[in-house]
Amino acid sequence: MANKDLPIAIYYEHPDWFRPLFAELDRRATPYARLDASSYAYDLNAGEKDRFALFFNRMSASAYLRGNGPAIFSTRDYLAHLEWSRIRVINGHQAFAIEISKARQLSLLRSLGVPFPRSRVINRPEEARSAAEELGFLLIIKPNIGGRGAGIVRLNSAAEFEKALTRGMIDLGIDSTALVQEFIPARGGHIHRVETLGGKFLYAMKVFTTGENFNLCPAEICQIENAAVEGAMCLADGPKAGLKIEPYQPHPDVISTVERIVAAARIDVGGVEYIIDDRDGRLLFYDINALSNFVADAPRILGFDPHARLVDYLEQERDKA
Repeated sequence: MANKDLPIAIYYEHPDWFRPLFAELDRRATPYARLDASSYAYDLNAGEKDRFALFFNRMSASAYLRGNGPAIFSTRDYLAHLEWSRIRVINGHQAFAIEISKARQLSLLRSLGVPFPRSRVINRPEEARSAAEELGFLLIIKPNIGGRGAGIVRLNSAAEFEKALTRGMIDLGIDSTALVQEFIPARGGHIHRVETLGGKFLYAMKVFTTGENFNLCPAEICQIENAAVEGAMCLADGPKAGLKIEPYQPHPDVISTVERIVAAARIDVGGVEYIIDDRDGRLLFYDINALSNFVADAPRILGFDPHARLVDYLEQERDKA
């Protein structure tokens, strides 16, 4: 059977994030199969090569926030199984390993000589004390497996740290690992997010933040979820709740660095975030995303639809597989 006759597998966990992708596939009548990662079984005696032309991994590190934490670890093994079965996987095993480990992300940056905030990795909450003494304040503590800013706390002083420690507020997350990291004040009140497709620059945004909210997901659905949880609005008010976002053109050196990062991580579709330290102008990279949700209202903000380009890429990769 020709690859064009087999479906593209879209393996995902979040019920809403991928509606624009599905809509574009439907519009083109491109054969595809939706695979729900939150409840999925596979046959170890079969490679599934005859089932799918291409496998697109859209599993989220934040799945545990929706009660689907076990799927994170089963996905890691499933992706390895697919690759050993010679199926072309978009954002495969290595990319996903980067996605679900902030510690591994920073180790990768270090291996490439890319600057990042001073950080320590801990596996017990009390180990944060010596890390805090080394780094000083302000600092943040973030779970190794994160997503949408979950579990991140900012500590402004030793007194705040001791209070957080004694009250059990230091969250090591589902793999009992966390980062203690210097807090970087953002120049201009924003971070920078650069999106890539096929390992190449796609677009970039400035995402504005108060410094207190660590959910910097620019997709509209992320903002809707937060407001719904907080009771601030109903889902119909979602378009009014987005972060302030501005497109921009990064310096060629930044684009080159981002493309080196995603190549080393083997990320086919993803984003990289960096911040400019307001104290001294240092440009520091701090987050690598193998699951990037494109900015909401992209045609108006960017002047093009990234989902159309994504499906172009998927079809090209399917035809080459």
